[in-house]
Amino acid sequence: MAEETPLDKFKHALTGASRAIAREAEVEVAWSADAPSASGKNFRVPLPGRNLPPEQVAEARGFADSFALKLRHHNADMHGRKAPPEATARACYDAIERVRYEALGANRFGGVKANLDHATEMRIAADPISRAQSQDDVPLQTALSLMLREKLTGEPIPDRAQAGVELVREYIEDRIGDDLEGLANSLEDQEAFQSLSLDMLEHLDLTHPSEPPEEGENEEGDDEEGQDEQQDEGAPDQGECGEQSAEMAGEMSEGDSDGEGETEMSSEQEMQDGEAGEEGDEGMMPVRPNRPQGDIPDSFDYRAYTEAYDEEVPADELCDNEELNRLRAYLDSQLTGLQGVVTRLANRLQRRLMAQQNRSWDFDQEDGIIDAARLARIIVSPGTSMAYKTEKDVEFKDTIVTLLIDNSGSMRGRPISIAAISADILARTLERSGVKTEILGFTTRAWKGGQSREQWLADGKPPNPGRLNDLRHIIYKKADEPWRRARRNLGLMMREGLLKENIDGEALLWAHNRLLGRREDRRILMVISDGAPVDDSTLSVNSAGYLESHLRKVIEWIEKASPVQLVAIGIGHDVTRYYRRAVTIMDVEQLGGTIIEQLAELFEEEKGPRRR
Repeated sequence: MAEETPLDKFKHALTGASRAIAREAEVEVAWSADAPSASGKNFRVPLPGRNLPPEQVAEARGFADSFALKLRHHNADMHGRKAPPEATARACYDAIERVRYEALGANRFGGVKANLDHATEMRIAADPISRAQSQDDVPLQTALSLMLREKLTGEPIPDRAQAGVELVREYIEDRIGDDLEGLANSLEDQEAFQSLSLDMLEHLDLTHPSEPPEEGENEEGDDEEGQDEQQDEGAPDQGECGEQSAEMAGEMSEGDSDGEGETEMSSEQEMQDGEAGEEGDEGMMPVRPNRPQGDIPDSFDYRAYTEAYDEEVPADELCDNEELNRLRAYLDSQLTGLQGVVTRLANRLQRRLMAQQNRSWDFDQEDGIIDAARLARIIVSPGTSMAYKTEKDVEFKDTIVTLLIDNSGSMRGRPISIAAISADILARTLERSGVKTEILGFTTRAWKGGQSREQWLADGKPPNPGRLNDLRHIIYKKADEPWRRARRNLGLMMREGLLKENIDGEALLWAHNRLLGRREDRRILMVISDGAPVDDSTLSVNSAGYLESHLRKVIEWIEKASPVQLVAIGIGHDVTRYYRRAVTIMDVEQLGGTIIEQLAELFEEEKGPRRR
C-alpha cells in the first residue's frame, strides 16, 4: 500500500473537522482546482500546493468550515420561501445569510474564525469591490455583507475592500439605521434574522413590501411556486473563487463576481435537477423569465432609449497586455482536461471539410477506377459495364462561421470557460480547413442600466423607454484575423467584472449584420447562450417579455428571410423555444463536442440516394 502523502493526511484531517463542525458523519471533502462548492454533504475546496503553504491550507480550511457551518445552521427551505425576487435584493439576502451562519462559528471557535478570514480574503480578491473607484463600482451585497460581518464578529473590513466599503458606507448607514444591531441580536434565530434582513433590504429600496394574499389564496404555495420559477430559469453557476492563491482567485472567478450571495434551493431534489453547488456567488445574476409567446401582444415594438453609450470594442482594449496574458495562461491550463475529447471531434470536423473540398466521385462510369462496391460483379462477369468511378472536382462553398457567445453573469464559472475553450479549438480547426471564423461576445457595460438609465432619470422617467442599458459588444477575433494573433483575447472571458446582463436580440442583429457584409457564399451564425435575454433595468420599466419578444422576432426573420444559417446551443436552459435549429445541453462538458457536431451537420453537402 502506498504511503500517505502530507496532502492525503491533510484531507483526512479536514474531512474529520468538517464532520465535527457540521455534526454530520457523512460529510466528504474533495479537492477542486475550480470554484469551491458544496452539494449537500459533499464539499469541494481549493487544492493547496504539495508542500502545503500555510496560507493555502487556511483558505481550504476556511471554505470547508463555511460549508460545514451552513450544513449545521442553515435551513434552505426557510431561506428560499421568503427570498426576494429582485436580483440585487436576492444577492444581498443570500450574502447576509452566509454572514450569519459563518458568524455563529467564528464567535465560538477562534480557529474557525481565522480560517473564515482567509476564505473571505480570497473571495474579496476576486470581487470588483477591491478595484472600485466610485459608488457605482461597488457591489452592494459585498459591502453590506462585510459591514454586517464587522458588526457580528468584530473583524475589520479587509484591506482590499476598505476603500470600496467606505464609498457606500454613509449611503447604507443613512438608510438602515439600527438594522445591523437588530440582526446581531437575532443571530441564533434564522427566521427572525431573515425577517429583519428583508426589512433592511426594504429600507435600502432594494425590495418592496409584499401585498397580503387575497382571501382563500395559499400564500405559502404561491411563494414556493414563485421560487420554483426562479430556480427553473435563473440557476447560476458556482460563484466563489477557488484557486490556490488570492491572485489566481481573480483569474478563475466566474468572470464577474459582483456578488457573494448563495443560491438556495428549496429541496435537495431541486438542487440535483439544477446547478451542482449550494455555495456560490449569485451576485447580480438576473432571474430569467419563462413566459409563453402568447403573453406578448402582436402590436409590440422595440427601441433603445439611447444608443449614445453603447460600445463595440475589441477584446484587447478592455484589458492591459499583462493581465490578458495572465488570463490566457489560466485558460490554457483549463485545456488540459478537455484537450483530448474536443480535439478528436475537431479533427473529425476537419476531415469532413477537407474531404468535401478535395474529393468527390462520379459512379457508374464506363471507364476509370474500379468501383470496389462492384468488384464481385466484375469477377463474375468481366464484361460488366458501368462498374467504374471517376474523381471530380467539387466547388466547395466559401464559408464563414461566426460564434456569438453570451457573456452574461449567469454564464460565469464553468460554462464560460468551456465556451472560450471550444471557441479557441474551433477557430484553429476551421482555419486549418480554410474556413474563416469570427468570435464575438455580448453583454452590457453596467448592472442596473448604467448611463442610459441615468439619462432616462434625468429626462424625467418618460414611460415605456425601451431598452435601458448600455450595450457592450466584444470582438474577440475578426474573421480575417489569424488565430495566432487573436488567441490571447479569448482569455478576457475569464476576467472578473466582464460578465453582466444580456440583450440577445440586438446582439444577434449585430453579429448577423457583420456576416451580411462578408463575401463568402455560406454564412453560419452559431449562438451559445444559457437562456432568455435579461436586463433588469429594461424589464422593470417596460411590458413583460419586452426583450424576449424582440429576440423571437429577430430569430424568426433570420431563419425565414436571411441567407445566414442560424444554429443555437443552450447551456442548462432550453433554447429550442426560440431557435428552430437548436440543441440543449445540461452538462457544460458536452459543449465542445456539441459545437463540432452541429457545425459538421451544417457543412455536410446534400447527398443523392444511396446506391444499393
